Amino acid sequence: MISAVGNSPADRSMGSGAISKAQEISSDFNAFLRMLTTQMQNQDPLNPMESTEFAVQLATFSSVEQQAQTNKLLNEMIAQLGGSGLGQVADWIGKEARTSGPVWFGNAALTLDVAPDSRADSVTLVTLDASGLEVKREEIGPGSGQVDWYGRDAHGEKLADGRYSFRTESSFNGQVISEQAVGVYSRITEAETGANGVTLILQGGVPVAANAVEALREAP
Repeated sequence: MISAVGNSPADRSMGSGAISKAQEISSDFNAFLRMLTTQMQNQDPLNPMESTEFAVQLATFSSVEQQAQTNKLLNEMIAQLGGSGLGQVADWIGKEARTSGPVWFGNAALTLDVAPDSRADSVTLVTLDASGLEVKREEIGPGSGQVDWYGRDAHGEKLADGRYSFRTESSFNGQVISEQAVGVYSRITEAETGANGVTLILQGGVPVAANAVEALREAP
């Protein structure tokens, strides 16, 4: 599913906010115009408004009008850019994205793209929960490539459903020489746009910025 601008709740909220702001500016603009007109109609004939004061108010009037037009143009540009951004990632829906951030783990194994330090003679895979706390460590040996992670604890029991992320600790002669975040593949189910650009929604409702995606592949 793809949420185009104006269709998703977030987009409707953003759109209604922009409309509300534009209406507010328009209301202020009209109120200023009525106030200035009333002031001119009811000025004291024996003590008329100074020309300099009149010029200042006209300049303020022009500034308010320009602000209203500028905001209108900005709202139009945001809508156009948002739609364009979604169009660029429309073909990503249904594919699997690789990210080093947390992903959802349920009943299916996750595909990890492991790339430890090439100097390592021992590699440990560290599993972290959604809070970043370590929940498991396991030796996987040196070498790089894709591996399936089934999420089992030391007793062979499946870990609880939830969001997990991973890193590798590369060691040489018993000393840790480097740590690397591990990329994990997860299916893209939705895309939406907002103030921070395009956000992809991965399986399990996990959000990830489109520019944080490291790779794409067809879902198996």
